[in-house]
Amino acid sequence: MPAPSEPPDRPEHLTTPRARPRARPGGPARPPLGRRQAALLGLAALGYLLVAAAVLLDTSLVDLDWKIRLYRPYEHWPGLQPLLDNWVVAGQRGPSALAAFTWLGWRARRLGRIRPLLVMGAALLLLNLTVGGVKIVTGRLGPHYARYVGSPELFSGGTIFPSGHTANAVVTWGVLAYLAVRWRRTGALLAGATAWSVGLTTVYLGTHWATDVLAGWAAGLLVLLSLPLLEPLVLAAERRLARHRGARRRRATPPSCAPPARRAPPG
Repeated sequence: MPAPSEPPDRPEHLTTPRARPRARPGGPARPPLGRRQAALLGLAALGYLLVAAAVLLDTSLVDLDWKIRLYRPYEHWPGLQPLLDNWVVAGQRGPSALAAFTWLGWRARRLGRIRPLLVMGAALLLLNLTVGGVKIVTGRLGPHYARYVGSPELFSGGTIFPSGHTANAVVTWGVLAYLAVRWRRTGALLAGATAWSVGLTTVYLGTHWATDVLAGWAAGLLVLLSLPLLEPLVLAAERRLARHRGARRRRATPPSCAPPARRAPPG
């Protein structure tokens, strides 16, 4: 007789392929990434490499960067600047992480599980390591600090490539959609629209080159699509923390005393 299925309103499913791969009867366990996810991961990596190579080799994409820089969109549409100065905060690491962790903390408390916080923490850590490393290696200067027209402005001590605002918007809001149980498709559309608009906003404000934003979208997608590969580590960390918390509670709880014996009724 097949095992009963879990109730549909259960908030977290440890037995889904994303959280814990099921073993097929008589066969190996299902891989954490399906063919479609693996293909998307490969396309994101390829796009990232192509944009990086285009900047390093000073191709026509760098000329596009300079055309937008010299056009100065913020001067042609100045009425948008007050709104977009505030909207770009949706991709800033501090405010976006604070909002996301506040929501996930409430959700973790409601579910009695710390997995949502661990997934977000792992995603942001991976993002900071990968994007931060590329920023340091390339050393690209931003449009406002560029010195030579037509130059990619690499290896000059900057930290602008890829766009951290854009990559952070992809990861932070994308993880919320990844963790959603209901309305996941709607959350994914909203996260994609947010990341897309934040990237374009940085180009409008002149804080990033267009190629920075292209690389930021690809870098964020790489982290987001890699989350299923991190699920075993997240699950192991969650179990370890749960055991540690249980051991602390047992040490803090005094041993229960046996109830006093009842006296026999007189007579």
